[in-house]
Amino acid sequence: MQEIRQKFTWMKGKVEKYVFDNYLLKHIETPIIDEDKLLILVSIADLLELPIAKLENYTLSTMLIQTALDTHEHISEKTGNEKSRQLTVLAGDYYSGLYYKLLADSEEIMMIKTLSNGVKEVNEHKIAVYHKESDSLENLMNNIKSLESALLKNFANYFQLDLWNEQTANILLFKRLLAEKKQYVQRKWSIVFEAIMHIINSHDNVHLSELTDKQQSHLINVYDQLLDRTKQTIEDGMNKIPFLNEFLESRIGFLVKQHQPYVKTFLEEG
Repeated sequence: MQEIRQKFTWMKGKVEKYVFDNYLLKHIETPIIDEDKLLILVSIADLLELPIAKLENYTLSTMLIQTALDTHEHISEKTGNEKSRQLTVLAGDYYSGLYYKLLADSEEIMMIKTLSNGVKEVNEHKIAVYHKESDSLENLMNNIKSLESALLKNFANYFQLDLWNEQTANILLFKRLLAEKKQYVQRKWSIVFEAIMHIINSHDNVHLSELTDKQQSHLINVYDQLLDRTKQTIEDGMNKIPFLNEFLESRIGFLVKQHQPYVKTFLEEG
């Protein structure tokens, strides 16, 4: 566990060195490095017993393109002035360029192709979620699961190591659902809540702000059922994940404990 923790901390520092550019941080919100995806990447690389230089190059490159995707996704109306918005777009492009340069300089052409395919999958499923193209809750969950896990899935498949793919996808789906619920409780808005409401209201163009108390309660109930189901899937599959290190297992255990019924969450927030 200590060895994995050290590799994770070391790689996190490497990623931060590239992502936290002093000029960009003066004008954009601090980019968020997804530590759970980083831990999964480090765990896969450790399982493969990659040389330290390979571990650094592959993991850093993958996290840079992941951060680029996350940065572009979080550009919204709340992003300050126009200059901040433009710089946020450029920051995402900058991280994307760094990933390409690192792999190109080391002549890892096949890995570039692999991660590019992952980016394509992420964007396809992101469009499906944001444009409310899902025709059922199951389809919506699959789209969210894929947009969260496609990059890591392609990374693992590159090494012909798909042992963790399904459980990793479920864990990242659960994490995204938790984050969207927190956003809805705090701001009364969430792209995932919008998509679910679109499905359960027979695709009527109803906005979250227009829901009655009864409709809001029904929406929360549906959402909590999705969280419960995903949490149960993760717990049922924990013993089926081969070669799971203690650090990652501990993180997964902490994550699944974060789900609380809406009533309790609402009372605590209030």
